[in-house]
Amino acid sequence: MKRFLLVFTMIFLLAGQCFAADLIVFSGAGLMKPMEEMKKNFEATHNVKVDVHYGGSGEIFAQVGAGQPCDILIPGAEKYTKDALKNGWVIEDTIHPLVLHVPLIVVPKGNPAKITSLEDLARSNVRVSIGDPKAPAIGRVAKQILEKNKLWDKVTPNIKVYAPTVNQLLIYVALKQVDAAIIWGDLVTWAEGKGKLEVVRIPDKKNIIKTIPTAVCTNAPHKDLAMKFNAYIASAEGLKIWQKWGFEPCNR
Repeated sequence: MKRFLLVFTMIFLLAGQCFAADLIVFSGAGLMKPMEEMKKNFEATHNVKVDVHYGGSGEIFAQVGAGQPCDILIPGAEKYTKDALKNGWVIEDTIHPLVLHVPLIVVPKGNPAKITSLEDLARSNVRVSIGDPKAPAIGRVAKQILEKNKLWDKVTPNIKVYAPTVNQLLIYVALKQVDAAIIWGDLVTWAEGKGKLEVVRIPDKKNIIKTIPTAVCTNAPHKDLAMKFNAYIASAEGLKIWQKWGFEPCNR
């Protein structure tokens, strides 16, 4: 009898975990601040529980491909949504461009290495960090920017760490563990870096600016609610929250 009760309890707990959320969202880690605010607003308005899983864009893309339950996919660059559409993982009519992701260089307060340009990342004794090109969207983009400006081979020897998420890049610079990192511009609004960072802009002609999209997954477990959340984060109300956290509108 005790064994039966134990098994029953375990099944009950596991079932509770599986059905605890009314909506499951996979989001790029760099989108955490606006997503948390919009999540709370949506939960309060609709009296539901939203579970947002944050990770590198490559990570969450792979998880959707592996069949993990997901209602909405919001990666850090539209390439992942386009690939998901080709694979039949998202519904085409639900794809909405949200805001721009603008890369820039961040350095510790005081800019001890005197970084003023992309070219300075190739100087000797400069410690650089970028995202893993196979994980977060910013990693792939950082490599593309350096390749575009014929700097990849020159900067590679200075790369001390390839971070799995853009959030960690911010921390490396704030703690002065590296002299510079290429991150998304919106992250400079985060409290984690306030007063600890300085920004070096990348000229548009040398930069690669991405668009953040959202889409409802083809096999969304909660499709009706997913449609509502998808529309909300792309609405005028949602855009105000994106802009509050440093994101630029797509009509830049």
